[in-house]
Amino acid sequence: MNDRPPNVVNADAVKETVYRDGEHWGGSYKPLTPVMEQQKGRLGMNLSRLPPGHSGCPFHSHALEDEIFYILSGRGVFRYGDDICEVGPGDCLSCPAGTGIAHQLANPFDEELVYLAAGPNNPNEVCRYPDSGKVMVRSLHQVGYLREAPYMDGESDPPRIFELLRRQASS
Repeated sequence: MNDRPPNVVNADAVKETVYRDGEHWGGSYKPLTPVMEQQKGRLGMNLSRLPPGHSGCPFHSHALEDEIFYILSGRGVFRYGDDICEVGPGDCLSCPAGTGIAHQLANPFDEELVYLAAGPNNPNEVCRYPDSGKVMVRSLHQVGYLREAPYMDGESDPPRIFELLRRQASS
């Protein structure tokens, strides 16, 4: 009775992914729900670690994805909108999507912060980063800056559909 189905995962058996960007950005995570990744948009959970002096990601808000963080050990600070508070073991942080309220977790302390992170991985997610003005559009695999433009900016006159229709008729 040692064989386990693929939906039973022990955290010690999961490969940890470490990511870093500069001196103060990055951490590590272990995906604990790999069978949920087969169909994007399903609930998933990671075991995450933030080393001292790091934040895992920029201050951001989600259009579609709720996120929940449950602190297992260490201490951190949680930024939610204009509020900042210290968090520690047993604290559960809820970040509902669609509110426009951004959030961020960081570790300014001397010990590692360990927490569970739960949420979907929606293929159509859009995130806004208020500190930098960036936007992430997951379906386009793009992070960047939007610029305002008139609705018809860059569109041909006559519309391209008429050219395509002429080509099709002459084929």
